[in-house]
Amino acid sequence: MSSFTSPLAALFVGALLSSLIVSCSSPDRSSADSARAAARTRLPNTQMARAPSAQYLNEFSATAEIAVRADGSNDIGAIADTAMSIEEYASIIENPFVPATDEPLSTFSIDVDAASYSNARRFITDGMLPPPDAVRVEEFINYFAYDYPQPTGADPFSVTTEVGECPWNPSHRLLHVGLQGRRMQAEQLPPSNLTFLIDVSGSMQSPGKLPLLKESFHLLVDQLSERDRVAIVVYAGAAGVVLEPTSGADKRTIHQAIEDLEAGGSTAGAEGIERAYELAAAGFMRNGSNRVILATDGDFNVGISSDDDLVKLIEREREKGIFLSVLGFGMGNLKDAKMEAIADHGNGHYAYIDGATEAKKVFMTEIGATLHTIAKDVKIQVVFNPSLVREYRLIGYENRLLANADFDDDTKDAGEIGAGHSVTAIYEIVPSGAVAGRSRKGLDTLDLPAEFWRDQLVQVRLRYKEPTGTTSRLLTHPAIDRGTALRDASANYRFSAAVAEFGMLLRSSKHAGAGSYSQVLDLARGARGADLEGYRGEFIELVTKAKGLAGS
Repeated sequence: MSSFTSPLAALFVGALLSSLIVSCSSPDRSSADSARAAARTRLPNTQMARAPSAQYLNEFSATAEIAVRADGSNDIGAIADTAMSIEEYASIIENPFVPATDEPLSTFSIDVDAASYSNARRFITDGMLPPPDAVRVEEFINYFAYDYPQPTGADPFSVTTEVGECPWNPSHRLLHVGLQGRRMQAEQLPPSNLTFLIDVSGSMQSPGKLPLLKESFHLLVDQLSERDRVAIVVYAGAAGVVLEPTSGADKRTIHQAIEDLEAGGSTAGAEGIERAYELAAAGFMRNGSNRVILATDGDFNVGISSDDDLVKLIEREREKGIFLSVLGFGMGNLKDAKMEAIADHGNGHYAYIDGATEAKKVFMTEIGATLHTIAKDVKIQVVFNPSLVREYRLIGYENRLLANADFDDDTKDAGEIGAGHSVTAIYEIVPSGAVAGRSRKGLDTLDLPAEFWRDQLVQVRLRYKEPTGTTSRLLTHPAIDRGTALRDASANYRFSAAVAEFGMLLRSSKHAGAGSYSQVLDLARGARGADLEGYRGEFIELVTKAKGLAGS
């Protein structure tokens, strides 16, 4: 686990502390200087581009005030530690290159989360590069929709593969695997039984937290119909039901309940999450979508005796058909790793809402994908032909890796695809050329066709279950390297490669090769396409800002 302390806070933490810490003796200029110095010793080497935004100042001020009230010490350094904007991220060790003769199989769970991208966007918008462990490259890639074909058969998603030149290392190849979930019109979506579990603790007071949360849930409510039901549970110093299950047609009542929410108190919500699941179970829709949506700034002390007990509760409810999604808001308290893990165990997805535009994306543009699962426990296993592949590396998905034996084990949990979701995975491949007689170790038990050994670079194998199913279905899809140059690759391929390269640059990856922000911009601009929602144009602007922050 890694933590990040915002460098912007160091510019003004002393002034804040000197005005807020009434318990300190003589909060004079020297004490403020001491606080500032103490804070600076805890800063990573992160570059600042400009003064902090008004929102940042407001949120840090609120965080600092709460920290000061909670800290009974006169130790200015200790209080600076408490008051500083600290966020926690799981440490990521990048996937290495793997020899195909030793390990011809690569297995992982899909991931449709996109929180890492919107969270990194918040950092860059506020004038600093994100900490490396906040960057999960697969979530950057999967933030964007791609022009994959809709499924035409009985399976709920289509599979697309493409092989081409690697932008940051032209002697290497990239394997691009894309899944496209079946899109559904609003009238085709099943009814929803939703329970909002909302953090109203004191840390949620600032503008980027509870006010933005309210705006987001108002958008969601506007999408509901008379077939849907909504209940609202809040937690802080105490937990309570603020809205009993209510028809989606009664929007006025639901909107008013949301608008009346106020922040205050410490964070504890054992009864909150249990009560939320009780309401979801009481209104369970057998042919509908049953989901608890947890919204918090991330400091979620559920009050249950341990994290293991919380996970067991979430998994137990998941098996009953009640899924859990997590929405993160604000800055300063974000416990990214825990929020992602909770959503994973709940068969839901984790999104970070950094503004009204992201709220619209999650609750309007992608409402079907947000609320309605069309396939669960989706696993991918790529079989590499050791005659054509010397080494390979999966880009991202470090916390989604599975043992090869898990692919055929239907008891192993994996990721979900929502209606209309697209999922993309990219491998970087070191080709070996056509080498006859390579070892077939690890492949003897697979039913591989003769064509695989003759000209297939890989065979992509997938397993998935129906949303309420217990037995998986197997799909296979070949990929052949036809020597496609980068300039001749599809727009899907080039744009996703640009996003992957951007993520690696932000992580200062040793695998970024000759990659550069300028190359990312050239690729993205050339593959922008129609961009009806403007997300790709925004990406180009974000890369331009990051380029300036990196001084390149």
